[in-house]
Amino acid sequence: MPNGDNWQGDVLRDLRGASGPPAAGTGGPPASVPPAPPSAAQASGTERLPASTQPPAPAPTPTPAPAPQQAPTPRQTPAPPRPRRPSAPDSRAVVDSVLSGTARRPQRGEPAAVRVARAVRRIVSSSAAGEVAELTRTAEALQQPVTTGRQIAVTSIRGGAGKTTVAALLGTAYAHYRQDPVLLVEADPALGSLPLRLGAETLRWTTADLADIVEPQMSLLDVTGYLVQLPENAWLLPGSQGQIGAMLDTSAYERVMVALRRYFGVTVVDCETLPAEVARVALSASQARVLAAPATLDGVTSTYAVLQWMQGLPRHMIDGTVVVLSSTVARPGIDVEAAAEKLRSTGAGVHVLPYDRHLAAGGVLRTELLGRPARLAATRLAAEVFQLSQKRR
Repeated sequence: MPNGDNWQGDVLRDLRGASGPPAAGTGGPPASVPPAPPSAAQASGTERLPASTQPPAPAPTPTPAPAPQQAPTPRQTPAPPRPRRPSAPDSRAVVDSVLSGTARRPQRGEPAAVRVARAVRRIVSSSAAGEVAELTRTAEALQQPVTTGRQIAVTSIRGGAGKTTVAALLGTAYAHYRQDPVLLVEADPALGSLPLRLGAETLRWTTADLADIVEPQMSLLDVTGYLVQLPENAWLLPGSQGQIGAMLDTSAYERVMVALRRYFGVTVVDCETLPAEVARVALSASQARVLAAPATLDGVTSTYAVLQWMQGLPRHMIDGTVVVLSSTVARPGIDVEAAAEKLRSTGAGVHVLPYDRHLAAGGVLRTELLGRPARLAATRLAAEVFQLSQKRR
């Protein structure tokens, strides 16, 4: 029975689970005494409280809808980094300033007496009209359009055979007669003299450098920015900067020639001497070949041996080859015409480049100083070689 004197404390004890601990001073247990453990009914949650003290039932928590599963994003493969272009090399003078002062004034290819005598003969004879007609036919042959760039390789058996002189004469003739751009490539990186022959003053980019630069989307204006500009819409790509030991591998040569072919109507390549690897690649890839040889007994003998070797190659190799016999002295030690006939017996074409004082002196090639025989011979040679290149696709 509840204690009448402390009935409030009895009620509070009965309702302990609903009303919480008794307030201080109401007869409940002191604050330091821990509350009694809940009964079994309270632990199981079956004890019901009076309606006045029962808490409202919690509202049901809505179950969130599952988020739609997104398709996995494909992993982007990073593009490979583009190779860095080589830094621009420094310009280098073709001829040292001290050495350039040692050169004498260039002279004409023929003495004045010979030129005067020829002029007189032309006046009193009727050969002038025939020469004009021949020059007209030659010019028409040189101006024929091309569908794809023609590549003409010039090489020799040994040094001193006039290879670079012939390459410079061919490139100059094509640049003079043709309207499309003409390119001269020096594929002889050792100590080639083609820039000197063509009158270039400074060099910067070389054939090996351009192999890592030229891209298909480049325009002609972009490409010519790496070349040396020459007169009459001609351009030069040097093989080196005159450094001994400079090398040019076949893969770099092939990349350059394939990339540049679509920009230029005619490309003349001054190759290494045979049997260098780049020279063999250039000869096989070109549409026409020129083999320079000195008009000497040993020069003709070695050239004849090479032509015999070429006879064992596919027929177009010997058919598309022209030999140029260059006379380095006024009176050669052999019968040049008889030697030319012997070389023609192999199936190759043969041209004789007569002695010319201007060509023999070396230095910058100036066509206005060439003697008439040398100028006519160079023009005929350029026309025949170009026609041969047109036959090979």
